[in-house]
Amino acid sequence: MSTSSGPAEVPEVSRREFDALFAAVRTWGRWVPADRGAWNRVTAEHVRRAAALVRDGRTVPLGLPWNTRPGPDNARPALHHMSDLGDVEPPEPTAHKDFLAVDYHGKAVSHLDALSHIAYRGRLYEGYPAREAIGSDGARFGAVAALGPLVAKGVLLDLPAVLGVDWLEPGHAVRARDVVAAERALGIRIDDGCAVLLRTGRFRRRRERGPWDVDAASAGLHVDAVPLLAERGICLLGADGDSDVRPSPVEGLHSPVHALAIAAMGVPLLDNLDLEALSAACAGAGRHEFMIVVSPLDVPGGTGSPVNPVAVL
Repeated sequence: MSTSSGPAEVPEVSRREFDALFAAVRTWGRWVPADRGAWNRVTAEHVRRAAALVRDGRTVPLGLPWNTRPGPDNARPALHHMSDLGDVEPPEPTAHKDFLAVDYHGKAVSHLDALSHIAYRGRLYEGYPAREAIGSDGARFGAVAALGPLVAKGVLLDLPAVLGVDWLEPGHAVRARDVVAAERALGIRIDDGCAVLLRTGRFRRRRERGPWDVDAASAGLHVDAVPLLAERGICLLGADGDSDVRPSPVEGLHSPVHALAIAAMGVPLLDNLDLEALSAACAGAGRHEFMIVVSPLDVPGGTGSPVNPVAVL
């Protein structure tokens, strides 16, 4: 197996072409409640089908460890300190307490992006003006508290496994044809109400080569893959990066897949997942479909939440 798959030439997309793509995949006006977006696709029947994928009972957590170390991919480290070392309250039993805080939108914390996280041309999903819906007190539309938990069928698009490499090099764009080829190679099918997880091997590369500025260069989806995912009716998109290839192929947009998924399609995103253990588990089981459980924090007005999703095989 070769170490990595280097980036091929990435087709550029004009702003006009992107706007046409945004209009083509937009689902505004489709669901009630609208601020749950594509999670409305998941019915009780979808949950039963997802549960039927559990055969071995193996659980695989997908969240990263709480990261308090600064680095090129962690400009705003999470906080953790002790607030009680057993010397604050009366003795017996001794209590030990700690404090946690995090600026989680970024590249170092596994988190979920709710529908209030991204606006395009000043509008959130469903067309709500961002300046009216978002204030210093939080989001009045599309908050993470509106989502609740999700249980769904998950599929792992393990691109390094398909290509016979350890990881995709930063800047490698995964295109629609690559998604279709991965489905065929892995024996999976992305369908209605499905959660799609893209593995690029980011954390395998980080362990072996060290951290780098993933804002400047990272493997991820090209925007031409999004219409396929929209056509299949996905409910959730996640990755070991943030789903966007960087540098962006779209002029003037730093996160075009975010804009399409969240603001146009109403699909929440999972960013910075550690998919290495899931890759090994799926390879060992000989299948890349599983049940996924996502339970974000209930934060009124929040634009997302740190999260530790769990895949169950």
